[in-house]
Amino acid sequence: MSRTSSKSSPAAPATASGAASEVAGASLRAAGDISIAGVAQQAGVSVATVSRVLNGHENVRAATRDKVLAAIDASGYRVNELARNLRTAESRLLLTMVPDFGNPFYAEIVRGIDSVARQHGYFMLLCDTGADPGRERSYFDMLRRRRADGAICLDPDTIQQALGEASQALPWVACCEFDPAVGVPYAGIDNYRAAGDAVRHLLARGHRRIGLINSDVGYLYARQRQQGYLDALAEAGIAPDPRWRMNLNSLDYEAGASAAVTLMQQPAAPSAIFAVSDTLAIGVIHGLRSVGKRVPDDVAVVGFDDISLAAQIDPPLTTIAQPMRELGETAARLLLQRLANPQASVPGVLLPHRLVIRGSA
Repeated sequence: MSRTSSKSSPAAPATASGAASEVAGASLRAAGDISIAGVAQQAGVSVATVSRVLNGHENVRAATRDKVLAAIDASGYRVNELARNLRTAESRLLLTMVPDFGNPFYAEIVRGIDSVARQHGYFMLLCDTGADPGRERSYFDMLRRRRADGAICLDPDTIQQALGEASQALPWVACCEFDPAVGVPYAGIDNYRAAGDAVRHLLARGHRRIGLINSDVGYLYARQRQQGYLDALAEAGIAPDPRWRMNLNSLDYEAGASAAVTLMQQPAAPSAIFAVSDTLAIGVIHGLRSVGKRVPDDVAVVGFDDISLAAQIDPPLTTIAQPMRELGETAARLLLQRLANPQASVPGVLLPHRLVIRGSA
């Protein structure tokens, strides 16, 4: 609506710069009563500093950012997102694509992503893909249509490869599952070495018949952990019996329990089992107990991930710990680097794993 002066002179036509100024001003007004100036006064900083925090700029000290964010929370200030998005052509929305909401492994990763996103003025949208390429494409379409600024993909590398050629120019990074050949930044661990460490621990405990309960080999991590298992046994001069290996299309507790029962029905059953996720390993312990096997006296069990439940079960689970929260934080920072400079070469990052020895092996 045009405003006139006290002399009722005709309003001047709106210019592009004038419209931009109005939108910029609108983005600095709260939806409630407090203004950005009020937030600045409450935090003891300048309006420009508050604006830099809201827009995710890096050149703000961590202590100052925390002080501003605390003032925003305390005051109930809310940015006019529509106005800001019109001005900047940004949605301030990051997608996190997860193949299985039911797996607790992903929870800490998502928390890490969300923490970094919020620190830089972004919101995170959690997307359940079910490892379905069609659903994945629909989320990538949000990037193409600029409904979201960037994405973090935790889906299988096979899906990433299928989308890679069409989506290389889009702002996304891979987390946990990655293929360097796809050409996007990634955050992960060395699954091959980690699996080898788990098997070598069992070998050092005197086990020679070591079973593997693995995930679907459509996942890169499953193939890498299987190869780490096989090579560690080969280095020890052991030819693994193919009947000791099981590939499952589920990582839930019931699948692990059922697989353990199947392994124990063999004439020369394994004396130790390496499961490629803690959810499978916890299921394995329950399955062994159901057929009268004691852990670790009769059968030792090693898992992978170190989810919070791993230390709480009986016996506590020996496992390979992934830095789950740090994986999420690292993936989010890589994505923000890519958004800040789309032409820059952003590297992939491998984070360290560690063997956590508890009562199960």
